[in-house]
Amino acid sequence: MNKLAITTAVAGAGVVTLSLAPITAQARPAGPAAGPAWSSCTEESLDGLECATLSVPLDHAAPNGSQITLALSRARHTGTTGYQGVLLVNPGGPGGTGRDFALRVANHLPAGLRAAYDVIGFDPRGVGGSSPSLSCDPGYFKPVRPDYVPRTPSLESAWLGRSAAYAQACGRKYGSLLSHLTTVDAARDLDAIRAALGDKQINYYGASYGTYLGAVYATLFPARVRRMVLDSSVRPSGVWYADNLDQDRAFEGNINALFAWIARYDAVYHLGTTEQAVRAAFYTTREKLTADPAGGIVGADELDDTYLVAGYIDLGAYWPYLASALARYRAGDTAALVDAYNRFGATTDDNGYAVYNAVQCTDVRWPRDWARWRRDNGRLYAAGVRFETWANAWYNAPCAFWPARAGRPVDVGRTRGLPPVLLFQATNDAATPYAGGVEMSRRLAGSRLVIEDGGRTHGIVQRGNACVDEKFDAFLATGALPADRSHCARLPEPVPPSAAGIRPLTADRFPPVLRRP
Repeated sequence: MNKLAITTAVAGAGVVTLSLAPITAQARPAGPAAGPAWSSCTEESLDGLECATLSVPLDHAAPNGSQITLALSRARHTGTTGYQGVLLVNPGGPGGTGRDFALRVANHLPAGLRAAYDVIGFDPRGVGGSSPSLSCDPGYFKPVRPDYVPRTPSLESAWLGRSAAYAQACGRKYGSLLSHLTTVDAARDLDAIRAALGDKQINYYGASYGTYLGAVYATLFPARVRRMVLDSSVRPSGVWYADNLDQDRAFEGNINALFAWIARYDAVYHLGTTEQAVRAAFYTTREKLTADPAGGIVGADELDDTYLVAGYIDLGAYWPYLASALARYRAGDTAALVDAYNRFGATTDDNGYAVYNAVQCTDVRWPRDWARWRRDNGRLYAAGVRFETWANAWYNAPCAFWPARAGRPVDVGRTRGLPPVLLFQATNDAATPYAGGVEMSRRLAGSRLVIEDGGRTHGIVQRGNACVDEKFDAFLATGALPADRSHCARLPEPVPPSAAGIRPLTADRFPPVLRRP
């Protein structure tokens, strides 16, 4: 389900590096500036960036045919010497907006790297400020929805009908456009951006689904990669049906970790002194909300969507906030749960979901026989993988009915001439489980994998883990690589703010979360 989009620190460890032969800085193109016409962005969320648009072919096999528009952003390098080129960045999705991600990445770079790179963000085709921008059914996630868990034939039928109708709505609105929204199309767009910017090679940082986009680009255009960093990698051989089943198992582990954490602070939250007791409190609450949604808004599905964020990140105020909301609701404060849903669970923009489907449903062929979905997800649920299994199944179910013809899987890494790629992976990442980083490392010959032991956060670069960030920064600065299978200790789990932890945490800062393939 879970769009593979990211969030982004403190352990120290010695870094064993292998110095690459120096790569000379790329000279800026001489003469009049070609390509995108940059000007200050007008959107508040992009304040401090420059914006531009770029026309690319709808079908890269027909470059003189119909054109679409990509929306770009740029955080200009601040130095006068030592320019190293463009650093294209992608936060994941598919369907995640990328222009604001450029500002976040640039603001976390040390001064030397900020001086050396133009950080380029972009909204992929179909997304955000790019045109056309997809939306199939703006009211699809309006609460309260039928229970995700198909306890009865009527619930299963209701969700099958919703899923098929969503796919049909996309087909009616966008027709043949849906055949040109694959990851391969986006990778060719990446290369069009490179060419428009006048660089022979790109530097690239991708997180979550952005790792798959980067790996596909590297497979298609290995000689055009200068330095590439992939953070929290998709498992290429699992795209996309199997990868989503893998997610279900991993999210179960992370929600249980939340329950165990709450139990350790029973003096604060009073939800139980064991993981099992807190889990029971959560599912008792879910049953109550099925019959009586909180504020007429938060039913069982909405509760699941709200607490899914705990599976993506265990840093900052997320876990304390979620624990507080559950405790306060059980103490009679309905507004606490509604606030948590509005903050973390509500989907108010159909664009991301429309593009999510458009990419994943056409990248590869999904099972068309619903009996297989019922069997595979039913087995997981019966085995105790309850939290995300059916929510994830229905999130992806439009792919069983998708009107566009599916493409063939990309054999990621089957290429020559690709320079070493730097990979980062947390061992308990749920959105892109650890096996994805291992497989990506094996496929990309010469790559180096940095492992955050015990980490549960999805997207570990630029989150304040000095061990991780030093390796990231050194690679962008000089091409220096750590030893393969280098290890970093995870950041500490959060601690409730006080013994009065069930008070609202409105003043706490929530780090960004890169959510959902």
